[in-house]
Amino acid sequence: MYKNPEWSYSAVLYELNVRQFTPEGTFAAARERLPFLRSVGIDAIWLMPIYPIGVEGRKGSLGSYYSICDYKGINEEFGTAADLRDFISAAHSLGMRVLLDWVANHTARDARWLDEKPYDWYEREADGTAKVPWDWTDTAKLNYANHDVWLGQIDAMRYWVEEFGVDGFRCDMAMLVPIEFWQEASEALHRIKSDIFMLAEAEEDNLFDRAFNMSYQWNIHHIMCDIAKGARRVWDMRNAIHWERAKYPREAMRMSFTSNHDENSWSGSEQSRFGAALDVMSVMTFLMPSTMPLIYTGQEVGYNHSFEFFERDAIPAEAYVENRTTELYRRLTSLKHKERALDAGERGGEMIEIENNAKDCMMTFVREVDGSRVVAIVNLSPYTIHADFRTGIYEGKYYDAITGERVVLGDHVERDIAPWQYQILVK
Repeated sequence: MYKNPEWSYSAVLYELNVRQFTPEGTFAAARERLPFLRSVGIDAIWLMPIYPIGVEGRKGSLGSYYSICDYKGINEEFGTAADLRDFISAAHSLGMRVLLDWVANHTARDARWLDEKPYDWYEREADGTAKVPWDWTDTAKLNYANHDVWLGQIDAMRYWVEEFGVDGFRCDMAMLVPIEFWQEASEALHRIKSDIFMLAEAEEDNLFDRAFNMSYQWNIHHIMCDIAKGARRVWDMRNAIHWERAKYPREAMRMSFTSNHDENSWSGSEQSRFGAALDVMSVMTFLMPSTMPLIYTGQEVGYNHSFEFFERDAIPAEAYVENRTTELYRRLTSLKHKERALDAGERGGEMIEIENNAKDCMMTFVREVDGSRVVAIVNLSPYTIHADFRTGIYEGKYYDAITGERVVLGDHVERDIAPWQYQILVK
């Protein structure tokens, strides 16, 4: 595994859906909001695919971002190459990194490569037409048995690093192409930019073998959703966290989230999926070991909406205003930046559990490293819990990371904790 970039350990990632982020739906309009995102505490921007979209088999009137015609082109819907350069330059000037979304498994069904590249760059049906992966009828499956496809992909990725200065890639459905391809691509990209960052939309443990820095935390996300619905209990989440720490390398980072473009468009807004549990689950994405939290388009202002995927469905200007959700995220990002214990990868503190009397509903734990200590008391249930636990060596004076109040944590804690309530204490 390549060394994680220095900036990534305490980073908060933002997924930017260019089409829906602003009423204009352009790079230029999105650039104007970068200072606000930076004020919320965002460290890196992941741009959903910015490439031209195929027409053949197009879904909806605008099509799917993930049906790409030209890996070196720019979707005119969003603006020009100059507009994108200006966006990236503005982000960099604010201290933010920019990742591009990369779709290596397939192209559009009318992609340039279908005309320009040899026949065997694509997997073919008996009649010679390019195969459709899964039920993605607007796409054509690339043939990774042909190493020239690997070289074509790497050449296109290099283009965005060398010509536009991007800082990494979020790689769509990374498990659908050979890990050896990602290893070759990562090596080539690291030769250009030593701190390139690679995020895999997948969970396989071999992704961290000289290929990726971070993968999706899908399993725990779905457990969180189930807990919010009452379909599972807290021990399922606790067990999954411990299982992950044993499964993945110590330096591996995991992306934690309550929403992303798939969850939002196909399963509903985070408000509809988590209900009253949303705040506490958002907090958990910042507290779990080895994780980098993700904030998706609109979450920073608590926008309660499930975006249309193939149409313009932008956040209205009047809805994009600061509120209590913005303030919660600001406090959480500040905590993430200040407390070394919450770093992702090998630098962060492990999750040390404090035994409590309601382990099916509540988590009490500590993350600590190099003098940084964060204590979490979290009720992950719709019930009022009469909590009873002993803090042992963790008793002492703290401040509440959300309210700023001074708190004395005694050796023996016994008190009621309301449904879905939480307290984050900092030494």
